[in-house]
Amino acid sequence: MATVREVTFDLLRHLGLTTVFGNPGSTEETFLQDFPDDIRYILGIHEGSVIGAADGYAQATRKPVLVNVHTAAGAANALGATLSTFQNRTPLIITAGQQTREMLLLEPWLSNQDPQAIMAPYVKWAYQPVRPDDVPAAFMRAYAIALQPPAGPVFLSIPLDDWGQESTVPLAVRSVASRVGPDPARLAEFAAAFAAAENPALVLGADVARGDGWHQAVVFAERLGVKVWAAPACERPPFPEDHPLYAGGLPFAQGLLSQRLAGHDVILVIGAAVFRYYPWVAGDYVPDGARLLHITSDPAESGRAPVGDSLVGDAVLALEALTALVPQRSTQADVERQGHAMAPHPPIEDSVDDAADDAPLTARQLFRELRKASPPDTVLVEESPSNLADLHAEWPVTKPDSFYTFASGALGWDLPAAVGLTLAERDSGRNRPVLAVIGDGSMQYSVQALYTAVQQELPLVVVVPTNGEYAILKAFGVLEKSPNVPGLDIPGIKPATLAQGYGATGVVAATAEQVRAALADAWERRGPTLIEVPIDPAIPDLT
Repeated sequence: MATVREVTFDLLRHLGLTTVFGNPGSTEETFLQDFPDDIRYILGIHEGSVIGAADGYAQATRKPVLVNVHTAAGAANALGATLSTFQNRTPLIITAGQQTREMLLLEPWLSNQDPQAIMAPYVKWAYQPVRPDDVPAAFMRAYAIALQPPAGPVFLSIPLDDWGQESTVPLAVRSVASRVGPDPARLAEFAAAFAAAENPALVLGADVARGDGWHQAVVFAERLGVKVWAAPACERPPFPEDHPLYAGGLPFAQGLLSQRLAGHDVILVIGAAVFRYYPWVAGDYVPDGARLLHITSDPAESGRAPVGDSLVGDAVLALEALTALVPQRSTQADVERQGHAMAPHPPIEDSVDDAADDAPLTARQLFRELRKASPPDTVLVEESPSNLADLHAEWPVTKPDSFYTFASGALGWDLPAAVGLTLAERDSGRNRPVLAVIGDGSMQYSVQALYTAVQQELPLVVVVPTNGEYAILKAFGVLEKSPNVPGLDIPGIKPATLAQGYGATGVVAATAEQVRAALADAWERRGPTLIEVPIDPAIPDLT
């Protein structure tokens, strides 16, 4: 008779879950013992980095990924990163060990006292099997729930003595659908309203990119000649930013967003919330007299929309169906593209000259140098909130799956996600270069992810613009009229030295010439490189 462990590993093979990201503890060792040669274990040395790396890998491969962390302590450490995964809609199966069943009534040391609640509300489902026989079926259910829309993480708590028990339940492997078709009648109503509009606008969200729908979005937009906006705080660009119908990203605040959409009579939002807001800026949800139509795969997102008529369905399927329903227009919208692309606020500098080779750099000059010195197919990963607009002004996203950031606003996602993305590039054979831009403050939340990049010999390039402060928080201080907030200066951090401590190459590049030289070396290096670049500190205007 096969054991629960043997049956579960067979299931994982059937489901293609043969890469495990993890940080092990004592309660996981019965699962990990004599680990199979055909299943790969990717070690992270903090649970937040484990989750982030798995998130990046799953997004790049468009497949679920298995994660293994340590009982209650590991799950608690992973929770902040799980928030990002949940809002990124990334299908992860997160597992944690549990103490032996014989001791659970006593709530022993290192036990998870409430496994269904510890990772709430940022998983779609959490479960601890009632009996060992249920473990394989629980994995199958977790896989199905993680994939079904809206995709997201799930959590399983497995008592350590379950793995060696005999399995008496036959293995059941099944397939699940990951797309939901929109209601045809409701879709026809939306199509008619949009086609009849005098000045419609199309707002696209990250679900278009997750569904590999750039082509469908372009075909639909061109059929109507309609202005295209990216939804506020879009973690995956939904449309090519060099397309003549692309206007840019909408502001992240209610009043500002409504002003930006003024003049449009019908606004069709596909694959995004209505809307992500922060900070509070008073104003109408949409311009007076405008009708909003909303298509989302998430019933909860549909339910909480404050205005508009909604339809639940897959974003890309909806675009394909709408294209067949709307007549082609002979005219195209006159689009003035905003200079900061999908960023929600303007750049610190409206325009800049190229930096002198031997002069200090501003953020925008740095990003210009990075774009010029990086291969055209570079994948950009971003977590530098205060410099976001400068980055987008200099680095337009013109190819699908070439830009990633986090939907949650919880710092620490970028560096481990870039590790996972780089690993996926190598595993897939695409081998596109990956460049992560992360602020010196943001880097501290997940610096240990560099260890995994070193051990996996990943050619990841990390650029850290250092300004010695939390500039984005200073910007919020201005907006919220909150002067003299303590703790916003962080002098003395040496990112390049920290990178060296993990075995990565760490260099300081203070001028444009040094940045170009450091990048040229980094692109040829087998392992990871961190380039620390001091920049002039500046506070963005969030309005």
